[in-house]
Amino acid sequence: MSRRGRNDAGQATVEFALALPVVLIMMLGLVQVGVAIRNELAVELAAREGARAAVVSADPSGAANRAARRSVALPLDVSTQTTPDDVVVTVTYTDPTDVPIIGRFLGPSTHQATATMATEPD
Repeated sequence: MSRRGRNDAGQATVEFALALPVVLIMMLGLVQVGVAIRNELAVELAAREGARAAVVSADPSGAANRAARRSVALPLDVSTQTTPDDVVVTVTYTDPTDVPIIGRFLGPSTHQATATMATEPD
């Protein structure tokens, strides 16, 4: 077929305009997954740090709370349960999923981690 009879001017622009929103949403989704993974790892770290501080302290609940909050820069909810043999620290964080466009579809997600450590002998 001859090029003379067809007018392809602007075809690439139209294809780009149709594909751009799909590519953009996929990229923002990947960013949101990366943020969620980072927050999950941060919550796990905070639980371990809190448990480690709690087992060697005279005030396990206060030490766990301070250590968990100091270890990451997220607003955490820290709870501590102590028994004669071990300390259980549970850390919870609700992620607001604030990545543009994607956050509206997903809503907030909750990350929770629990760390158990044996108490130090007296």
